[in-house]
Amino acid sequence: MNESEPAAESVSTPAELLSDLSRAHIAARCLHVVADCGAADAVGPDGATPEHIAKHTGLTGDALDRILRLLAAHGVFAHGPNGSYRHTPASEMLRSDHPASVRSYVRMAGMPVFWDRFTELPRTARAGHPRYDMAGLVGYYAAHPEESAIFNASMVAKSRTVLPAVVAAYDFGGFATIVDVGGGRGHLLELVLARAPRAAGTLFELPHVIADAASVPRMTLVAGDLFRDALPAADAYLLMDVLHDWDDEAAARILRAVRAAARPKSRLLVIETLVPEEPGPHFGKLLDIIMLAATGGRERTRSQYTALLAKTGLRLERVLPTASQYSIVEASAV
Repeated sequence: MNESEPAAESVSTPAELLSDLSRAHIAARCLHVVADCGAADAVGPDGATPEHIAKHTGLTGDALDRILRLLAAHGVFAHGPNGSYRHTPASEMLRSDHPASVRSYVRMAGMPVFWDRFTELPRTARAGHPRYDMAGLVGYYAAHPEESAIFNASMVAKSRTVLPAVVAAYDFGGFATIVDVGGGRGHLLELVLARAPRAAGTLFELPHVIADAASVPRMTLVAGDLFRDALPAADAYLLMDVLHDWDDEAAARILRAVRAAARPKSRLLVIETLVPEEPGPHFGKLLDIIMLAATGGRERTRSQYTALLAKTGLRLERVLPTASQYSIVEASAV
């Protein structure tokens, strides 16, 4: 068997299943440590010993060896000769210079501002909401530029993999004006405008976020707060990974702001990971708990979006799947 591939697991007994779930955080935490210290960058084509990696990361050789040994059992790194470790396809993606690097995304998951939210999950479950909501998280990042940079880099890393699939799933050619509400640095809108050469776009974002947006032809930058400032009029509005940051009350306020600015025939495209109505494993169910712990928001089912939109003067027209975790919920004014 190739050492880069973990052994196939047998079917677990109920006790083994519960035991494995109760300890699942341990491997995840090891992954966070390795990503944060840059261990993958210190492993060359011929591999490297724990001592060599430790010199480049500030960790001790023994602790690093034990962490890498556990990760190798999961297919992240593999054992090489003489106690060394070499890369696997998974560990390669932890390199800073990998074209599809996810190092920043893994680092974000391990940052105290994120990880501590799960330590507080029992309190959140009792209260029904976390200690701080999305507004508090935005304020934290504004005051902590180093962690904000990791978060922003992680969003860019994610966008490289999912945005092409999202944009390919919808025909934007019929719109003359498109507003991306809370669109970060404008990566989604830039791809949309490339597929709609006659359209003009507006990126509407918080001032400290939009300050880092790149200058793109046919894209206007407007700094504002979607809870306080009026949105520009447009033929289409994009809301990607925005509504899931908020509970239903706050999400409804966002949707009403879009409804107030929209023209009679405008379209709203909500781009989110939908939770399936049926039981069974699905990434949306995991992401829903992340939102519960981190922001007080939630992922929603199709029926929940139908109800939420209806309360704000909007009607769900259709749901389009994409070749990614995301779906496009298309809505219009009632």
